[in-house]
This record gives sequence, structure tokens and C-alpha cells, in this order.
Amino acid sequence: MTEASLKAGTPRWDRESPSYTVFFATVVCVVCALLVAVAAVSLQPTQEAKARLYAQKNVLLAAGLLSPDPDEQPRQAELQRLFDERIDTRLVDLAAGQLLPRDTLDAKTYDQRKARNDPAQSRPAPENRAGIARVPNYAVLYLVRAKDRQDEVEQMVLAVEGLGMWGTIYGFVSLDRDAITVRGLTYYHQKETPGLGGEIGNPKWQALWRGRKMYDDQWNARITVIKGSAGPPETDPLRVDGLSGATVTSNAITHLMRFWMADSGYGKFLRNYRDGAVTLNAAAPNPGARG
Repeated sequence: MTEASLKAGTPRWDRESPSYTVFFATVVCVVCALLVAVAAVSLQPTQEAKARLYAQKNVLLAAGLLSPDPDEQPRQAELQRLFDERIDTRLVDLAAGQLLPRDTLDAKTYDQRKARNDPAQSRPAPENRAGIARVPNYAVLYLVRAKDRQDEVEQMVLAVEGLGMWGTIYGFVSLDRDAITVRGLTYYHQKETPGLGGEIGNPKWQALWRGRKMYDDQWNARITVIKGSAGPPETDPLRVDGLSGATVTSNAITHLMRFWMADSGYGKFLRNYRDGAVTLNAAAPNPGARG
């Protein structure tokens, strides 16, 4: 501090002192932290809405209600309208193999990934080859309404996941009303090697699944991604063409699909449905609904 400032009784920081440097850095850090926190809180609703819309888009892709060509896909408002019109979102109690009553939880805002990571909302997974450590108590199920009969379900879209080559693969698979035949699928988040395992995101490879069967005649989950080429679905229903140079990813898809089709996943529910113990009735669409 200068002699003048001392005489005036107005002490000042010595900008070259270590204490001033620490004070200034602390103030900058606190201000930046506050700005980041405010931005994160204010943007969270928007981020969650975009995440839901992205999931809805991929449900529609798995059900074959959207073209895989981005240039042919509708804008956000039309996509939302289509989802509300054709999709009824429900939750499945995996352990019981039953649909959860609609008034138990809001299926449209339910976060399956968050539930899986919460010990209070999940349980340890049985030993498996899909790299799955925990299973949520409730899993999302999307019922696809028939276009001409809104109360009739023509497909069911299931959320699936499992460990791939470089991280967790997340996707949706759509089954026909028989709960056996694949109508379509999509993988909306994956870190597999581009040009190799990353080809699970290629619509041409995904199209090879249509008409395949998830189960054999004894209702065992037997779908397999093989090395080489499989026959057509009519004569080779339990096998799908492998991905050239991506054995690990091919095996990962086999393991995760079998896990979720077995009693470790949706298996009990699908069996109850096939046995008539579960009835699928789609709710009438709400024109003003927004998921």
C-alpha cells in the first residue's frame, strides 16, 4: 500500500502480492461456478425434453413409422404428433411380468437408466454375458396402436441395452403382436468402431432383422448374430447376418437381446402375454398430450 493511501485511511490490495492473487482467483472461480450452476439448472428442462423427443423418434424408427432417411423425417411438431397418436407408453414390472397400473408412475417421464442406477429402484442382474450389472424394477414398454383402430395394439417396442466393444449399447426392438417376431429395431446410442461394429446403426443391417424370431419352439431366447450370412427369415428365423470384422459387437448384440428376451428382462411379461395372463389395450390418444 502507498503512503498516500495509508494517510487517507483507505487500505488497498497490493496487486502483486500472493494474497491478492489467491483472492482474485477465488472470486473468479466462485462467479464461474455460479454461472455454470444457473445455466445447468435453467437448461435442464430443455435438455430433458430433447432427450425424450430423441427417444420417441427412435421408438417410431423401431416400429417402422419413420423413414431412416433423415431427409424424409418430419419436423419436431409433426414427430411429436405422430408419437402421441400412435404410441401408448407403459411400464412393466419385470419381476412380476405384469403391466404396472397407469396411476402408479408417469411412464412418459420415467427414466429407466436413472432407475437402473438407483439401488432403491433396481436389483442386481443375474449372471449374464451382456455386461449388465443391475436391472430396473420397472422397464418401459411402448405399445403401437393400429392406424385404423386406436384401441388395438399391433406392435410392442422394448428398450434394450448391453455392453459393447467400447461402451454400453442402447436401443429399441419392436415385436409383432405374437411377441416373437421382430418388426424392427434401432440402436440410438453406441460407441462401436465406425465401419465395423458401428454398422449396427446402419439401416440396411437393421432391416435384416425384420421377420426374425426371438424364440425357438420351446420359447427359449435363441436369436443369434452369426459369423457370415444367414438365410432368409422364412427358412433361418433365429439367425442374423454377422458384422464383418466385428465379432465382439456381433456377440454383444446376441447377448443383450437374449438377456432382455429371457426372464432376466421382459421374458416373464412376454410369456404372460402369450399365455393370455396379460392383455394389451392401448389408451385412446390425447390430442393435447406431450411426452
